[in-house]
Amino acid sequence: MRALVTGATGFIGAALCRGLLAAGYTVRALRRPTSNMRLLEDLPVERVEGDLTQPESLDAAMQDVQVVFHAAAMLGDDHDAGRLYAVTVEGSRSVFLAAHQAGVQRVVLTSSAAALGVPQGGPLAGTVRSGMDENHTWNYPPQSWPYAYAKYLSELEAQRAVAAGLDVVTVNPTLVMGAGDIYRHNTSLVVQVAQRKLPALVEGGLNVVHVADVVAGHLAALERGRRGERYLLAGDNLTLVELVKKIAALAGVEPPTVVLPAGVARRLALPASWFSQYLTLQSAVLALRMAGRLFYVDGRKASVELRLGPPRPADEAIREAYDYFVSVGTISARAADR
Repeated sequence: MRALVTGATGFIGAALCRGLLAAGYTVRALRRPTSNMRLLEDLPVERVEGDLTQPESLDAAMQDVQVVFHAAAMLGDDHDAGRLYAVTVEGSRSVFLAAHQAGVQRVVLTSSAAALGVPQGGPLAGTVRSGMDENHTWNYPPQSWPYAYAKYLSELEAQRAVAAGLDVVTVNPTLVMGAGDIYRHNTSLVVQVAQRKLPALVEGGLNVVHVADVVAGHLAALERGRRGERYLLAGDNLTLVELVKKIAALAGVEPPTVVLPAGVARRLALPASWFSQYLTLQSAVLALRMAGRLFYVDGRKASVELRLGPPRPADEAIREAYDYFVSVGTISARAADR
C-alpha cells in the first residue's frame, strides 16, 4: 500500500515516514523545493515536490496513493496571518479535495491539542488526572493564538470533506518531544532551558508525548479510527516547573528560581505585545497570556478506540530530545558534560 505524507520533512512527518516504512508501506514524501531534507536523507521514500498553496501541484502526488497523512502546516505564531491561513487552512482544503478526486481511501489529519482551545474554569483549574478531551471546542480569541485557531479551522475543513464523502480521521498530539525536532532549534523549551535563556517561569501545566507514540497513534488512527472523529495523542501531564526541572537536571544547569504568579504574568502580556512586531516575542507573549492554565488532557478515547499501549514516560521523550540537540550541536557539549 502506498501512503503519501505531506509535511514529510518536518519533525512528525519524517518520524511518520520511518514508522510507515517499518510497517511495510511504500512511502511518497511531499516536499517543497526549499525544504530541508536532512531527516529524510537515509530513507527509501519517493520524493515529490508540491506546495499546499498551489493546489495543482498536489494532483500528481495523489496518483496511485491509497492513504494520505496530512502533517503539513505552518508552525508557531511568528507568521503573517494571511500566509498562516493560506498554508494551514486553505492548504488542508486543497489536500482533502485532491485526495477525494484521486479516490484516496482514507486521510489522517495531523492537528494539535492546541485546536481544542484553552481549559475551562479559568487559571489553575483542573488536575493531573483530568483535563480536556475530544469534546472540547475552540473558546479563545483567534487573534491571540493564530496558530491554534488555524489548526482548529483546518479541522473544520476536515469535517466539510467528510460531509462531502471523504474518509478523514483527525489526531491531536500534545507537546511532542523526541529526536528530530529540526525546526525548533531556537524555540524548543529543551534548548532554552539548557542554554539558560529562561529568566523566569510562569505557573501552568501541559501534556508531553513521545514522538514515537505520536507515530503509533497515526498508524492506529489509519487502521482503527472512526471516520470523522478526532483523537488526542497524549503522554504525561506535567506542571511547567516539573518539566523545566527535568530538562535542567539533564543539562546540568540550575532551573530558573523565579516563578511568576499567573496574575502578574498575564498583566505583563499586554506591554510585551507592544514590542512583538519589532522583536521575536510572540511566543513569550503567548506564554504570558496562558499563564496559570493547566493544559492537561485526557487521552483515554485514543487509548481505548485505537487500542494504544501505555504511553512512553515524559522522561524518555525529554532525554531523546536533549540528546538529539546535543548531537547536532544546538546544545554545547560542555553543557552536556556537566
